[in-house]
Amino acid sequence: MDLRLLATFLAVVEEEHFGRAAARLFLSPPAVTQHIRRLEAEVGAQLLHRTSPVAPTPAGARLVGHARTLLAAADAALDDMRETVRLEQEGGSRPLRIGIMGHGSAEITPAAINAYRRARPQTRVELHDLDFTEHVSALVEERVDLAFIRPMPDDPRIEGDVMVTEQRIVVVPEAARLADAREEGVRVADLEDLPIFRVPERTPDVFQDYLYFSSPDPRRSMHCALNPQEVLTGVLADRAAGSGLRSFARYYAWPGAVFVPVLDAPWESSHLAHRVGDPDPEVAIFRALAVAVAKDMAPRIAAEAGGPLPGGAGAPG
Repeated sequence: MDLRLLATFLAVVEEEHFGRAAARLFLSPPAVTQHIRRLEAEVGAQLLHRTSPVAPTPAGARLVGHARTLLAAADAALDDMRETVRLEQEGGSRPLRIGIMGHGSAEITPAAINAYRRARPQTRVELHDLDFTEHVSALVEERVDLAFIRPMPDDPRIEGDVMVTEQRIVVVPEAARLADAREEGVRVADLEDLPIFRVPERTPDVFQDYLYFSSPDPRRSMHCALNPQEVLTGVLADRAAGSGLRSFARYYAWPGAVFVPVLDAPWESSHLAHRVGDPDPEVAIFRALAVAVAKDMAPRIAAEAGGPLPGGAGAPG
């Protein structure tokens, strides 16, 4: 599909007029009309009502979103290529791209990033937020070079280093029955009727096992979440409960949500993952620094599981 035709189509939709679209695109009105006819012939449907103002047909309205996505992707590809050329001309290299799911590996994540920036000031670092579905895809699609994730995917294309191992918790509304157990904790059996939020079907099985404490038939809320903020929004709206690691209590202190330790659930690790066999020396350098930081900090983070959750009665974890 010729992207120029899509650009013309969007201009007509936005201007609601063939003549104004022509002026905006520095084309003649007949050229704009020809572009629209070619596009309509290609998709096999009328896209515009030739009224005043011009309006998209149902097929045209559907195409608007696709057209914007395709044109944005094309612009992004051009920008990326220009950046690559610029870096080559300047003798530089592409940035090290680090994905972070939620709060990553607690305090280890910013400490590792800052250690790398101090050690390698000539290399740019890009940080990318990852949602619950992107354990594998962000790495294998090469959108990031390293990723702070939990738990470790069972995928031969990815391997990782343990950053920190923590106690499991559930997050519930302050008015929920389980909130009364915030001090003494609960057991996995107590969670049988807890409606933990859903995740999309594309979410890796290992994360779903982690989320639902490996229950073969968990009770799932009808509400879906892709990141910790959406989990907490659902909790405060009394739509669902969440599960996670104990360090959440320090990062998501939302009044009205309560984090409750799950005493008999196996502790879970967060990892710094990377592609198997990645030859990039910067990946190896970042891993080495992160492992050293984790070795120093992880014992202190894990030791906090022995005390009360931060924030007392009203803080989420």
